[in-house]
Amino acid sequence: MNLGFDPEGLNFQQVIDDDTEFIPLLTSEDEDVMNSEKIPDVLAILPLRNTVLFPGVVIPITVGRDKSIKLIKEAFKGERIIGVVSQKNDKIEEPLLDDLNKVGTVAQILRMFQMPDGNTTAIIRGKKRFKIKELIETDPYLKASVLPFEEAKPVKTDKEFEALVSSAKDMALQVIKLSPHIPSESGFAIRNIESPSFLVNFVSSNMNAPVTEKQKMLELADLKQRVSLLLEQLTKEHQMLELKNQIQTKVKVDIDRQQREYFLQQQMKTIQEELGSGGNEQEVQEMRKRGEEKKWAKAVAETFKKEMNKLERMNPNAAEYSIQMNYLEVLLDLPWDTYSKDKFDLKKAAAILDRDHFGLEKVKERIIEHLAVLKLKANMKAPILCLYGPPGVGKTSLGKSIAEALGRKYVRMSLGGLKDESEIRGHRKTYIGAMPGRVLQNIKKSGTSNPVFILDEIDKVGNDFHGDPSSALLEVLDPEQNSSFYDNFVELDYDLSKVMFIATANSLNTIQPALRDRMEIIEVSGYTVEEKLEIGKRHLLPKQLTEHGVKPKQLVLDDKVIENVIENYTRESGVRGLEKQLARIVRSVAKSIAMNEKYNLRPLESDLNKILGPAHEKDKYQGNDVVGVVTGLAWTPVGGEILFIETSLSRGSGKLTLTGNLGDVMKESASIAFEYLKSHSDALKLDPKLFEQWNVHIHIPEGATPKDGPSAGIAMLTALASAFTRRKVKSEIAMTGEITLRGRVLAVGGIKEKILAAKRAGIKEIILCKENRKDVEEIKANYLKGLNFHYVEKMIDVVNLALLNEKSKGFIGLRKVKKKPIKK
Repeated sequence: MNLGFDPEGLNFQQVIDDDTEFIPLLTSEDEDVMNSEKIPDVLAILPLRNTVLFPGVVIPITVGRDKSIKLIKEAFKGERIIGVVSQKNDKIEEPLLDDLNKVGTVAQILRMFQMPDGNTTAIIRGKKRFKIKELIETDPYLKASVLPFEEAKPVKTDKEFEALVSSAKDMALQVIKLSPHIPSESGFAIRNIESPSFLVNFVSSNMNAPVTEKQKMLELADLKQRVSLLLEQLTKEHQMLELKNQIQTKVKVDIDRQQREYFLQQQMKTIQEELGSGGNEQEVQEMRKRGEEKKWAKAVAETFKKEMNKLERMNPNAAEYSIQMNYLEVLLDLPWDTYSKDKFDLKKAAAILDRDHFGLEKVKERIIEHLAVLKLKANMKAPILCLYGPPGVGKTSLGKSIAEALGRKYVRMSLGGLKDESEIRGHRKTYIGAMPGRVLQNIKKSGTSNPVFILDEIDKVGNDFHGDPSSALLEVLDPEQNSSFYDNFVELDYDLSKVMFIATANSLNTIQPALRDRMEIIEVSGYTVEEKLEIGKRHLLPKQLTEHGVKPKQLVLDDKVIENVIENYTRESGVRGLEKQLARIVRSVAKSIAMNEKYNLRPLESDLNKILGPAHEKDKYQGNDVVGVVTGLAWTPVGGEILFIETSLSRGSGKLTLTGNLGDVMKESASIAFEYLKSHSDALKLDPKLFEQWNVHIHIPEGATPKDGPSAGIAMLTALASAFTRRKVKSEIAMTGEITLRGRVLAVGGIKEKILAAKRAGIKEIILCKENRKDVEEIKANYLKGLNFHYVEKMIDVVNLALLNEKSKGFIGLRKVKKKPIKK
């Protein structure tokens, strides 16, 4: 209920001054006189917003519309009788008949005041209800012809009606008692109302209900029904007030405790000031000062200000205080709009890249291209590169050189074994120990918003029930999305579009396809012996000398010695193993220097056995004495290798056996090669019956090592052809290529690594698919010295190239050779 007479935001006491005549409540006699008055046929209509006038009730109204002001002033000069009707929609400024409710109240203007703000305020009393018949005029204000709205009152002996009225009165008094905003004098007024109809009108006008509900009560002609509806509304309000009071009672205890703590904190603050220690206040002020000096966007500044105000209202001993303090410190530490200036000296950048890394021409060229475009168009989005290749080829260390060449900060984030999505996007700050994701932590560490950001080992990201970090990285590595990267802890968009992301991977197979699609893949293949020699001389040996405290003049390694270490003591595509072996040599010299022992200043190749131990057994070509043995080429994560395909025949029924820990794809290649040989036996002058009389066994040594892939297809075909024809395989030849049932040879990958492996093994000739010619042409010519390449399209060409006409003794199967008939 709202018995303060304030429907339009105007206090009744402000309207009536000390000299104003007191307006009493309506008595039964006054009501009888009012009901006997005749309603005019035509009334000036005053539309009301947000309120409903009931008969006998006095309310103040403030009018601001020109038509309404004119109506009030003219009516006040005349008979002071108007018609008051509530609007259906209070937002309509110029209401017409369809915008008004049909039932309204005849009103008498008791007082009129001109307010300082230009509005006109009037005090009006409702008299009788009416119904609008039709609208007569709209200018200068609304006029309508009206009809009386008769009220149906119950008989005086109706006990149910008396009980309803008494219940409504009691309920209204209880609502007044429960509500802290209604003055207690209002109860006195309700107790002194004698007329049931006026009681209903008075309470209905002042109760806390929507305008639509009040209008519904005004339009009810039956007084008994209006009392029932009023009682229903009062019951709802009573229940709501009881619920509010229960909640306030529960909360009051906590508020009292917080107030007590606040007063104690204020006392502690005063004591600290007397002692000369600022405490938390000083820290808060320092943070606010930093925030004012910080360079960041308007939205971030507003958020910081809001969170600072929240911090100042907190109790420093509360658990939330440290969380809020941590959050604000993160906001301050992040380099929101701080960017380092890029260096655009392309020649100097190229010199830095060449100084730190030998080879890697493709990568260097791509970085210089990016710098060139950035020089021409400053707001270009940073590229997202993925350096893909075997371990130890310098993918990670390349990031430092790129950062130096660009003049940017360098940060590295290892993704190996990462399983929790929150590591990327952060935890929500409501959790204890929450912090930003590692992306923003590294940005904070760099101090700028455009560092060179290395995402190391992106192919080793895991996933489990905590989420999928690789999916979270999609937003980070998408140039269209990362300008508004959302971290769960910071809860603000952060611009990562200027960051140069460089991911590294050893294998592309384990990278999510959508993530791989967002990156520019650059293959970083293994090094040749010549490249490793240069890297060892220029970078690895000087580094190890410095780290072990040995002066350059105290140890000199000749090229032949380093090359011997590469060929006999390492087996890799990169240079990590080479660095370890050089470190062993340097440590041996360091020990001799420290113990004043004699040592060879320039170690010879013969000294390596004493320092490094026996040399590894290298993959060397094993000759062509045995038919059915062919040298194939394979790619592994640590570089290229040679492998031997061994084939033997034994009497049987044509069964094919495969051993050597082979994968499904490799087994399928063997089956294809065998079937092709059967269907093309005429080309090799073989008797078709031969395949039904001999079992075939294909084995690839080193059975403990899993092997798979289609690239051994032509090697298996050649081995089978050699075994059945008993023709020797050409000396010092190796091959790689996929085969089909139609007899075609398809291209394969890892060509550079395979060629390097062949060269290490002493191979002189290599058979490749014709489509792999482009891969060979990308390798520097001086690395291919001593190698002869054969490019083929058909499988029969492989056999013709690889097999000699020379046959081993005891061969079988040639039609021209007479042998004893073989019994099945």
